[in-house]
Amino acid sequence: MQDVRLTTIQTIEIGDLEIEVERKQIKNLHLRIYPPAGNVKVSAPLRMSIDNIRRFVNLKWEWIERQQQKIRSQPREGKREFIDGESHYLWGKSYLLKVIEIDAPPKLHLQGDRLLLYIRPNADVISRRTIVDNFYRDLIESAIPPLIAKWEPIMGVSVTSFNVRKMKTKWGCCTPDLGTIRFNLELTKKPITCLEYVVVHELVHLLEASHNKRFIALMDAFLPEWRECQTELNRIPI
Repeated sequence: MQDVRLTTIQTIEIGDLEIEVERKQIKNLHLRIYPPAGNVKVSAPLRMSIDNIRRFVNLKWEWIERQQQKIRSQPREGKREFIDGESHYLWGKSYLLKVIEIDAPPKLHLQGDRLLLYIRPNADVISRRTIVDNFYRDLIESAIPPLIAKWEPIMGVSVTSFNVRKMKTKWGCCTPDLGTIRFNLELTKKPITCLEYVVVHELVHLLEASHNKRFIALMDAFLPEWRECQTELNRIPI
């Protein structure tokens, strides 16, 4: 009988390391380390045994420790409380937040080098964050369509739809069979060149689903400076 499961996820422990194992319809093992804590995830073929996955991880143990140390030592944006004087990034530039209490519908307005946050008196952190997130969402949802329209004819692909959401470990995600793309809301804090890189990256997945040699060759052909964009994108993880 054919195995109809497309993806299974479980957690295993090796020493003091907790590893998320995702089995799916792929041919090769893939190992990734995610910021900010250096979480380890292994993607494996559906029928691969846990013993073989454990052996693979053990062989990569020193590399995992180096990558975790590198990730944990990176500078990071501090926790935001959305109060006067905080710095907030927009398209790679830092702006000071100015909070203004008014008895009117809340809004966020960009003025010079400041972000003016108009809120009702006693608005809590969640309410303030929601206003800022909605402002950022409007910006990125306006910025993405022109970039898709620019690259679709160049690459000979077609996007059926896209959406924007907060994601913990990815800047973008593509479902090639459906032609759909998800973008991380946090991209609004990065330079616009980083957003364009992610657009191209996800569009290439419509031609090649895996991060293999063909994928890299296509990235080199369409966006030769993609490695510099990738470095800038991950320079200070959000």
